[in-house]
Amino acid sequence: MPPETTQRARPAVVVTLPTYNESENILPLVAEILALGPGYEVIVIDDHSPDGTWKIVGEAARSEPRLHLIDRTSDRGRGRSGRDGFVKALAMGANVVIEMDADFSHQPRYIPHMIRVLNGSNPVVGLVLGSRAAKGGRDADRGFARRWITKLANGYIRLFLGVAVHDCNSGFRAWKRSTLEKIRVEETFSPGPAIVQELLFKTARAQIGIAEVPIEFQNRLHGESTLTLRLLLQGYVAVLRLRVMAWTGRL
Repeated sequence: MPPETTQRARPAVVVTLPTYNESENILPLVAEILALGPGYEVIVIDDHSPDGTWKIVGEAARSEPRLHLIDRTSDRGRGRSGRDGFVKALAMGANVVIEMDADFSHQPRYIPHMIRVLNGSNPVVGLVLGSRAAKGGRDADRGFARRWITKLANGYIRLFLGVAVHDCNSGFRAWKRSTLEKIRVEETFSPGPAIVQELLFKTARAQIGIAEVPIEFQNRLHGESTLTLRLLLQGYVAVLRLRVMAWTGRL
């Protein structure tokens, strides 16, 4: 007789964590996420961080079957990492995919409520945003100037992309599998942080319902942000590119 094989059940929720130099944050964050329940699994998508984030995760994954690593050594960038994480999560059979930052600015405690809204009685909701700008949300530890820059950026994105969302820059999101499949997430082209706006725009254009739930956005726990002024400006240019692509039928 052939030896018995044990097939693991498909995960109900896969959390994707694009990382770069998050060695101090990553394992405590993974532990909090996995503690949410046995149906949760985590994919860390690391751009071969100089601080060894990929090595730390790889070692931890040897004893934690619900933790997975994608160690990216070429074609690096936030957008590429995000895309690869989504593709792997779908290949694993996830019904819900969560994307969030790996620096504790997004708190795992909000995930169950985001999933309840996603899977609630309204069948048209295919994406839920963890929103600083929704009623009850808060941008903690930010100065007056930084909060106004965020508001202006959201207004700019809403104007050019025509999305009825308060926090267009939120990278804390809960996706239905069907949404990612419909917008063909594997064809995502943004190399950098503009992946956030690209997928939001594609979801809105596909007439998929988008909901927002309030969160408190916090400053990172350890380390330094990799978001620079150059990347911010590239993101604003990318918004214009998305609008032009839609006008010319190339999106």
